[in-house]
Amino acid sequence: MADQQYDSLKIENIVASGVIADSIDLLAIADHIEGCELNTKRFPGAVYRIKDPKMASLIFSSGKVVLTGIKNEEDMDRGLEIIISSLKDAGVVTHEIPDVNVTNIVCSYDMGKSINLNKVVITLQLENIEYEPEQFPGLVYRIADPKIVALLFSSGKIILTGGKNLHDVRAGLGVLEQHLADIL
Repeated sequence: MADQQYDSLKIENIVASGVIADSIDLLAIADHIEGCELNTKRFPGAVYRIKDPKMASLIFSSGKVVLTGIKNEEDMDRGLEIIISSLKDAGVVTHEIPDVNVTNIVCSYDMGKSINLNKVVITLQLENIEYEPEQFPGLVYRIADPKIVALLFSSGKIILTGGKNLHDVRAGLGVLEQHLADIL
């Protein structure tokens, strides 16, 4: 099972963060960059939304950024270039090489068959599984290596989060399927 292609594996969101400047004047960029909003009463950073590639960036006065809503690494690179170019146009001195890295990838996957979550809990009896259907309809399965959290739903749909790259996500899915092989 581990060498499966995982055809239904789909990236839903990539989050990246890092440092792009020593400091950023948030008032100046909010005034000069279209699509950049600043409301310090609600949030301590500026929110800069880009339409193509579709993403949102949180920009802080410390020079740190958080990028979200990204669907692939090419869009992340393209979006980061747009952000840096816009900041430079607004007078911000940015680092020559920004230090921005993927911190989390959220993926969805469809097993193609339903999952009896009660049977999974009873059969596996692992400490890294949480299932309280009164609180949340999914089973939370924490995989130690690679460090991935999988949310399993009785429909057979799975959400995987915590990976820093697709290799880790696929490896986590392989571990999960290996543990579920005898149950499903």
